[in-house]
Amino acid sequence: MPYFDAASAAPLHPVARQALLAALDEGWADPARLYREGRRARLLLDAAREAAAEAVGCRPDELVFTSSGTTAVHAGIAGALSGRRRVGRHLAHSAVEHSSVLHAAAAHEADGGSVTEVPVDRSGAVDPAVYGDALRADTALACLQSANHEVGTEQPVAEVGALCAEAGVPLLVDAAQSLGWGPVPAGWSLLTASAHKWGGPAGVGLLAVRKGVRFAPRGPAGERESGRAPGFENLPAIVAAAASLRAVRAEAAAEAVRLRALVDRVRSVVAERVPDVEVVGDPERRLPHLVTFSCLYVDGETLLHELDRREFSVSSGSSCTSSTLTPSHVLRAMGVLSEGNIRVSLPPGTAGADVDRFLEVLPGVVAEVRERLGAPAAPFSPPHSPAPAASLVVDALGRRCPIPVIELAKVIGEVPVGATVTVLADDEAARLDIPAWCEMRGQEYVGEEPADRGSAYVVRRLG
Repeated sequence: MPYFDAASAAPLHPVARQALLAALDEGWADPARLYREGRRARLLLDAAREAAAEAVGCRPDELVFTSSGTTAVHAGIAGALSGRRRVGRHLAHSAVEHSSVLHAAAAHEADGGSVTEVPVDRSGAVDPAVYGDALRADTALACLQSANHEVGTEQPVAEVGALCAEAGVPLLVDAAQSLGWGPVPAGWSLLTASAHKWGGPAGVGLLAVRKGVRFAPRGPAGERESGRAPGFENLPAIVAAAASLRAVRAEAAAEAVRLRALVDRVRSVVAERVPDVEVVGDPERRLPHLVTFSCLYVDGETLLHELDRREFSVSSGSSCTSSTLTPSHVLRAMGVLSEGNIRVSLPPGTAGADVDRFLEVLPGVVAEVRERLGAPAAPFSPPHSPAPAASLVVDALGRRCPIPVIELAKVIGEVPVGATVTVLADDEAARLDIPAWCEMRGQEYVGEEPADRGSAYVVRRLG
């Protein structure tokens, strides 16, 4: 069964499996002890730290292992903010950071700090100049991911890092998605990553803090990992994580070329074979293995289930596949369509034949789901009456996207050019998907108005 969700968790690399099994036999003792078994464990831990530091591009004594990438992010943000408290309590981050950054920012704000969210363009990238404008005299920390986990867009880390250095602000880079593909550009002060993203075992994160960065760990002090990651080290998993990072980096150059070609094929063929689709993310400055696209008039949850029935494992940022019932904050920040969203992230070793079969299956699956939902087959339905209505109101209250958008598409042709259709909806996704539909269809999104229930979304027909 083709597994196309490496951005969530990559399959365990063979080297990781071998290292894990070997370390279970050799690295079970306490590396802080001086007897033979402890010294052996310490040698394994030191070797793993050196290998990880080499891949990150830092000194071994600047890097600690944590229990997850999320723990690394939380510890890095909290420690940097605490260490620079005298400077101020302002935190800046991009609008498309991983949820671990957003949760840490929310906690900081709830504790009395201030936060600035830097917007992104439609490709998902920040403008370095705009990011620079967000830095203030009281900015204690800036955060910017190296590449986005949902759409693959790479961020201008070097440019933002230079602006942060000029302002005297440390930059924390979440490199979870990119570290397996290569080193992060210069300019960062703190870096985090997660082993299960590159084929290592789950439960191992990295936190690197450059020498000279003011850092004060929060919470009870510990004796291990420089006091920045309390608790007994999961040494077998750490050894496996470091070994697999070295292995995937050795293979990265050749595999990136191969997977980029497969992703380019997905990007082009999906746009050709699937009507009413928006391929999102930067087409050039992106991770080599990841592509995201959104399909109009499609229920994302149903689409995922249908692809799973056909033995394809993919992910989605659509609200209908989320426990929060809200569209992905990344897609929302980009202002792109969220309904029918599919993320394909290819693990190393993915066969081209599996990608070809996916591209053969996908158009039929999308068409089947659209037909089931009663989506219009043409851009506009013909008027039901000889005289078009001056304006129309569509009541989609209590109905989840893509139904409000489908109902809008069905009636837009029933009003004259210049007239409006008002869609009443209480699904949060409509706030993103109706403007995105207007962008794709060449219609004017007038705006959102309050309603007795939910919101009223006003669309003017242009043609």
